[in-house]
Amino acid sequence: MPCRACGDAVTQFLDLGRQPLSDAFRSPDDVSDEFWLHLKAVVCHGCHVVQLADPVPVERMFHEEYPFRTSSSRRMSSHFAATAERLVAGLAAPDPFVVEIGSNDGTMLATIADRGIRHLGIDPAANMVGEALARKVNARAEWFDAVTADRVRDEFGPADVVYAANTMCHIPDLPGVFTGLETLLADDGIVVFEDPYLGDVLRLGSFDQIYDEHFYLFSATSVARIAELHGFALVDVEHLEVHGGELRYTLARDGRTPSPAVGALIAQEGRERTHELPRLAAFAAEVADRRDRLRDVLDGERAAGRSVAGYAATAKSATVLNYCGIGPELLPVVYDTTPEKQGRLTPGSHIPVEPFPQDLADYPDTFLLFAWNHAEEILAKEQQFVDRGGRWIRYVPDVRLG
Repeated sequence: MPCRACGDAVTQFLDLGRQPLSDAFRSPDDVSDEFWLHLKAVVCHGCHVVQLADPVPVERMFHEEYPFRTSSSRRMSSHFAATAERLVAGLAAPDPFVVEIGSNDGTMLATIADRGIRHLGIDPAANMVGEALARKVNARAEWFDAVTADRVRDEFGPADVVYAANTMCHIPDLPGVFTGLETLLADDGIVVFEDPYLGDVLRLGSFDQIYDEHFYLFSATSVARIAELHGFALVDVEHLEVHGGELRYTLARDGRTPSPAVGALIAQEGRERTHELPRLAAFAAEVADRRDRLRDVLDGERAAGRSVAGYAATAKSATVLNYCGIGPELLPVVYDTTPEKQGRLTPGSHIPVEPFPQDLADYPDTFLLFAWNHAEEILAKEQQFVDRGGRWIRYVPDVRLG
């Protein structure tokens, strides 16, 4: 298949094998066939965006039982509140209108709503839209495309800001999204979106950032080239220390002068050969080595008679568990706070997901930390576990036990 973003040729550099849908947590008595995909990553020769070779139909991933809540992390809730305040501070229109694509449970837009600013959240997960509405956020359960954009503009007028977080990378039909943005955005409006950054994935070796929902891994270089195809310009970039490293991209219609940060980062990506096949092949070799070392650590814990459990049944953990061949024999349970996941089995690997034990005495000897991007928050919360001798297995930025 050609590049989904620009139509140019692509080359494969990574094969993570047979993988399930990352958020398809199954009931133990569900004997129906599981959906599988072959998870391969390719890089485009034209726009340089990294993407999956084979997209999963988006309706299989984002639906009325979607289990992830933006508000589940205090750190991310604070991040989105600060983001909302920043967006509000930049609004100059007399009656501004803010649209969020992939608004989830309304965490970011709740601050916008509190300021009395016209807004709309668009998200296909009806259950999360219901939670947003309960927060007094104006939201709709829809897919964002050209038709939706046209309907929203007719009803509300042009958008002064269109914002998306961890959403643009989810949508294989990126040209369709840009067509919608061309329709919806005011002439002097901006598009602001943040997604996992390819440079950080390569630097940290965070291969679990590659899974079915993360169809694209963007960089400043690739976003600038894709935006140009649709009459937009990348006018600013900002590195964010969330979700294991993200970039916040600001797009505007052609004519606005980019900030110095844009050229500086694109030049850095060139020096680091971020998009070149030798660099990407080295990353793939590192991933294979990390798989073997992680299994060795788990085998060692089992041989020593120490109990091990997974910490947080993240979507990313599906890639780790299935690529590394980790099942209940090495990891008998994964603990998670999400009610929709509790009492179910992890996708593909079929490890039971349970609520965290109420008593510290029932904790395992060792946790395998899947939510490594929230490590600071989690380690502070679980200090008593460490004080009593509990240990953590981590695999980002390297495999280590301690």
